[in-house]
Amino acid sequence: MSQFINRREDVVTEAIDGALALSGGTLARLDGYPHIRVVLRSDWDRSKVAVVSGGGSGHEPAHAGFVGRGMLTAAVCGDVFASPSVDAVLAGILAVTGPAGCLLIVKNYTGDRLNFGLAAERARAQGLDVAMVIVDDDIALPDLPQARGVAGTLFVHKIAGALAERGADLESVAAAARRVAAATRTIGLSLGTCRVPGSPREERIPEAKAELGLGIHGEPGVEQIDFAGARGAVAVMAERLAAAMGEGPHVALINNLGGTSVLEMSVLAHDLFASPLGARIAHVVGPAPLMTSLDMQGFSLSVFPADAAELELLKAPVAMPAWPGLCEVWPVAVVALPSGLAPVAPAPSEDAATRAFLVGCCNALIAAEQDLNALDAKSGDGDTGSTLAGAARALIAAVDRLPLADASRLLSAIGQELGQTMGGSSGVLLAIFYAAAGDAASGGASLHGALRAGLSRMQEVGGARIGDRTMVDALSPALDALGAGLPAAAAAARKGADFTATLTRAKAGRATYVNARQLEGHVDPGAEAVARLFAHLAG
Repeated sequence: MSQFINRREDVVTEAIDGALALSGGTLARLDGYPHIRVVLRSDWDRSKVAVVSGGGSGHEPAHAGFVGRGMLTAAVCGDVFASPSVDAVLAGILAVTGPAGCLLIVKNYTGDRLNFGLAAERARAQGLDVAMVIVDDDIALPDLPQARGVAGTLFVHKIAGALAERGADLESVAAAARRVAAATRTIGLSLGTCRVPGSPREERIPEAKAELGLGIHGEPGVEQIDFAGARGAVAVMAERLAAAMGEGPHVALINNLGGTSVLEMSVLAHDLFASPLGARIAHVVGPAPLMTSLDMQGFSLSVFPADAAELELLKAPVAMPAWPGLCEVWPVAVVALPSGLAPVAPAPSEDAATRAFLVGCCNALIAAEQDLNALDAKSGDGDTGSTLAGAARALIAAVDRLPLADASRLLSAIGQELGQTMGGSSGVLLAIFYAAAGDAASGGASLHGALRAGLSRMQEVGGARIGDRTMVDALSPALDALGAGLPAAAAAARKGADFTATLTRAKAGRATYVNARQLEGHVDPGAEAVARLFAHLAG
């Protein structure tokens, strides 16, 4: 797969200059490209303690994204996943350090320790007051003689930076940074490795597996575990963290490792709060990409037992958009539906044959989920199967409260249930179909006539006709043929569905946004669902 880069040699410098151009003039860089890449505050006057960090690039927004008032004074950027040189670190120290001194915050990797450490010695030899704090928050590999520094480093950046901004001396800033580093614990998990610019991705993690504790440079973790969804992933990580945490309330930092969607990150936050660890999490930073590993599809959890003073430092506002701020965890608030919107549930009734019929239809749609998704991916967004399967599962769950012995009320109840549980245009159209069918049946129409009335009303609202490349292409001929029996209806539905593969232009539905070449030869997924349902009914 291609990447949005030009030359791999220019990735870091071009990315830095892109960020600087968007900083509103608050950031600058030293004139040392390409060997010295130091981002620093443009308003810095050296009157306060300078806070400097950095390391390999590829962890954006760390480290340059956190340079600004109240956090870092400067960031020293190496190549992707490579420590910056001694000269680069020294240049950063010399550029920002005044009489108040400088604190270096260094993640516990050999290259960083050596290069930052030697630069600190050289700066001290020039008469500067330089302290260094090593962060080793990773608990994933307990047998390592020295734990790695990972996303928990951001707690150290924020608290040290806030103290320095308030005018604290170097000894106080360094002591606070060491306390935070010593108390912070982090563990990460990923479903895949990252891709270094210009290089192929290492496919180390098999499908249905997740790797626990892999590093922010893609290093192998402690073990590969069976992936049991977001809740299972959080449970494993929460268990490891709980064993390493102290007592009392903690702040959690929920870090996106770069390739996890915002939707997934919110699910992970939900599962963290619902886990046994959730009761010990009082405040949260994130979820957000804070210390990433390029495009790794994973996340990390960091915890820190902040006292009242440290909470105030974490809350101190900063201007950098990469820092999401600290928020308190609140119970989910639920507000009652407005008057008149709460549905009136019909009285349930039992009919064994109808129950079996309805559940069988639902199971047929559930079984077709992946096939319909794959078909929809060719002409839409790939979710038709999941949408229909979700509605089918909801109907099965609701079957005990449905009026199974009353056909007209059952049709209306199905429409009501679909209106509540089925999303997208299909959900509202099918809700209209069943509601209209229920009304017709209540007025004395036969079941066949009621279904035809439902289709007519659905077409009136949705506007689809035969030839528009929608479910109507299969549903309308199937209902026309239903009077001749289910086999005839199934054959008509299949013919109508196959007909949609010959249509290169959709006139209704989401496929209208897709060009003809993508549609050609592919059956409309809604029509295919109708055909499969009638095939199931025909036995």
